[in-house]
Amino acid sequence: MNIKQAKQEITNTLRAYLAKDACGAYLIPPIRQRPVLLMGPPGVGKTQIMEQIAAETGVGLVAYTITHHTRQSAVGLPFIEKRIYGGEEFSVTEYTMSEILASVYRLMEDTGLREGILFLDEINCVSETLAPMMLQFLQCKTFGNQRLPEGWLIAAAGNPPEYNRSVRDFDVVTLDRVKRIDVQEDYAVWKEYAGKKGLHGAVTSYLDIKKENFYRVETTAEGIQFATARGWEDLSELLAAYETLGLQADRDVVGQYIQLPRVARDFANYLDLYNKYRRLYQVDEILQGSVPPAAVSSLRAAPFDEKLSVMGLLLSRLSETTREVRRQDALCSGLHAALTVFKEALSAGGNPLETLDALSHRNLEERKRLQQAGQLDKERQILSLREGGALERYRQSLAAEGLHGPEESLDAVRNWFGLEVEKRTAQAQEAGRQMNHAFRFLEEAFGQGQELVIFVTELTARADTSWFVEQFGCDAYFRHNQELLFDDAHRRIREKIKTAQAAETEQEETHA
Repeated sequence: MNIKQAKQEITNTLRAYLAKDACGAYLIPPIRQRPVLLMGPPGVGKTQIMEQIAAETGVGLVAYTITHHTRQSAVGLPFIEKRIYGGEEFSVTEYTMSEILASVYRLMEDTGLREGILFLDEINCVSETLAPMMLQFLQCKTFGNQRLPEGWLIAAAGNPPEYNRSVRDFDVVTLDRVKRIDVQEDYAVWKEYAGKKGLHGAVTSYLDIKKENFYRVETTAEGIQFATARGWEDLSELLAAYETLGLQADRDVVGQYIQLPRVARDFANYLDLYNKYRRLYQVDEILQGSVPPAAVSSLRAAPFDEKLSVMGLLLSRLSETTREVRRQDALCSGLHAALTVFKEALSAGGNPLETLDALSHRNLEERKRLQQAGQLDKERQILSLREGGALERYRQSLAAEGLHGPEESLDAVRNWFGLEVEKRTAQAQEAGRQMNHAFRFLEEAFGQGQELVIFVTELTARADTSWFVEQFGCDAYFRHNQELLFDDAHRRIREKIKTAQAAETEQEETHA
């Protein structure tokens, strides 16, 4: 299955393992709660889905790359304990708590979460001395005489032997005690993930054109050469940082991430073209409503790959703009909830400065808790930092202006919050204008051609642009989407007619 299906299956497994009956007993006894063994090629997102599952289900996450551990750190160190058996004292060897299990208990204590996922990466690459202990842990959920707490799912990930020379085969006894899920790369699923993460437009538009280069592992005379999903994502982050710093990524830089030389060269050449198209077609000017006539005629006559690249540039900029609207919308929602608490505290006689300080502190503590629990993804962190920063600014402004009374403090904070709402409105209006200008440019270039179908489909598939259209609307989008649905309905009707005619012909031939 692909990584998205695997994520859903693990989520379902976690829910089933944590479900309890009316008496509070687990529906599936802990002894029957098999560890999940996730097997698949490197870099397809096995680790990322564990973070997403923990964040979406609200459970804790403790993650280890098991190859970094020795037998002592995983199992614990031996010590001598005195025991009385049959009236006689004996020296008995016991073990300190495993570092891995200690991390689980520490997370439970720090966050208050009693349930979670213990994720062990590269499980089939452990050292020879540690291998028996890991097999025991998968089979019995114990290290020595210490057991993983109930309510914790063991999820382990490994690579098939063709990707890693140091892997170990699991025996039948172990495999018969795990729930094995085999995953494979899937560009369509990764593209959906890339849209949510806001990966660089050059990467996504290139892979739209060259899907066959998304994931490749080849054995050559020079050794194993590869391009993986992880490599593309990390390269995307670097490209964004380079652009911010005014730096240019060349072939050598690309090859440090995409370690399949011909693909690295091909993408580096495409990246040059991508930057050239950005300058040639003046994408930012198009989105501001200034459409250069030469750009329309050039795009109309351009090869299809170039058309896709230009649409990719437009989509990338629209994703960035609508992402900021979504973040500002989330900030306004978060601040509104915090300021409701602020108002209630003032009504109860609270001090304005102390209340805002307490709200800022609560924001910080919640961010720490999410981080400790493995639930703090990039978007949550950005929102939390912005919300905490706004609350701290309000407190500092109240202090600077000498506002201490409840009514004047509340009015001042309301005004500052109103500015955030106005900013959200202005950003949404600007994003709407940019989207309409993009449609106008493409309509002038392509008329009602298939290129508009691709553009509408991409807007729908990308998380930020689809969210924006749902929240704020876009007349051009709805117009073209209706045409797309109309054409799709006609296509389905034609296919049904064709199928019916074929069946009728076959029946006539049978009778004949």
